[in-house]
Amino acid sequence: MKHIKITTLLLTGMLLASCQATAPSTTAGSSAAGTTTPAKAEGEIILATTTSTRDSGLLDYLLPEFKKAKGIEVKVVALGTGAAIDAAKAGNADVLMVHDKTKEEQFVKDGYGIKRYDLMYNDFLLVGAAEVKASVGTEKNIVNLLKVISEKKLPFISRGDESGTHSFEKKTWKAAGVTLPEGSSDWYFSIGQGMAETLNMAAEKKGLTITDRSTFLATKDTTKLEEVSEPSKELVNQYGIIELNKDKVTVKNPEGAKVFIEWILSDEATALIKEYGKTQYGQQLFFPGTFK
Repeated sequence: MKHIKITTLLLTGMLLASCQATAPSTTAGSSAAGTTTPAKAEGEIILATTTSTRDSGLLDYLLPEFKKAKGIEVKVVALGTGAAIDAAKAGNADVLMVHDKTKEEQFVKDGYGIKRYDLMYNDFLLVGAAEVKASVGTEKNIVNLLKVISEKKLPFISRGDESGTHSFEKKTWKAAGVTLPEGSSDWYFSIGQGMAETLNMAAEKKGLTITDRSTFLATKDTTKLEEVSEPSKELVNQYGIIELNKDKVTVKNPEGAKVFIEWILSDEATALIKEYGKTQYGQQLFFPGTFK
């Protein structure tokens, strides 16, 4: 009962914060990127993004609505955040949507992006198979849980791909004061895979992993993994969207990219994001704007 109350409080706080989000307002003829929206944009844009926006089903839900509204096709390249940023730097994207704010801000600071916007958020959590969940006892704090996992050498599956989730995981191990094993290990497995694949391996090995909530919920019927940690503000997972600097990197369809950024920050897309997950999973999976 305590866990349910805490979860409800966090999700309620997220919803209230999303209502207070400071997403940029737009007026007719202006884009969210601060420039005049082209009178006509068409063709295809390439969206470099994190695997969680794909694996959660969010993009399959949003992109048909964007095409219907604007007539532009979106090709999705789903990678870990680090790889998605590298793809944008290499000129293999028109828009970047990822979830590692430190890396995103550095990307803009280095001139690869014009501006970054807080798009939406959810939270990270530790999940595990029922068998191993019993081994951690009643502990719910994620930092303390990682200490227990290390001490007992419980099987832990890491994405190991420099994604936003992997960055959060490394930061949390550091907070726990745990030095991770290098090379081969009998309890820590770094697999270099996306979120869905990592969750599947955690299920196969009857182990634990850190995940975003949206992908966890989208795959839990298959993996049968269970939530182990309790929600807290330290686990907030913020997503950003970045307009790329065409003077620094190759952007094949900059006009289409601006239209996409304006649309996904609009009231229309915000309403769609707020609804996603309620019917299929019984709860909202992403909260538009900035967590405060």
